Amino acid sequence: MTLDEAAVRDALATLQEKRMAGPASGADSRVIKFEHRLQEVFNFDRREIAVVCVLLLRGPQTPGELRSRTDRMYHFEALEDVVSTLDRLAQREPPLARVLPRQPGTKESRYTHLFSGEPPMLAEDTDVAGMRPERESKGPSSATAGATSLSDRVHTLEEELSRLRQELSEVQQQLADFRKQFE
Repeated sequence: MTLDEAAVRDALATLQEKRMAGPASGADSRVIKFEHRLQEVFNFDRREIAVVCVLLLRGPQTPGELRSRTDRMYHFEALEDVVSTLDRLAQREPPLARVLPRQPGTKESRYTHLFSGEPPMLAEDTDVAGMRPERESKGPSSATAGATSLSDRVHTLEEELSRLRQELSEVQQQLADFRKQFE
């Protein structure tokens, strides 16, 4: 990312308003240093902080990737510990993480954070035949949300196509009227 100082200041101000970041305590420096305050706002334990940080920085990850990439912040003994941490984040109200559909040819599903809302429907969400792969989530919410989103998108596209056809028809009529002026 390339950010100017004003963009960074605006982002920090927004995070400070939400109490998610603030000046680092005990900093004896000429420059103000900032730290995240997610633990205070969301009451996260160290495992959750480590997983959320990696998901925010690196995007969707498999449990194996999360286990290796969080090791400096928290050492997970087993892969099941990572999955249980992700499940706790997914069961919060509102959910803060969720499993993504497994991509064709992959062994593991990836998980993503929901701090920016639901992720957009990905092209990998359907297989070659256009069928939706089985979802690994434990509730119907992700499949239902995906179907609703797809239905809404199709409806929007149909309306736009209808409007564009009408505009094309009007332009064709105007062109025909213009040609008649020169006959």
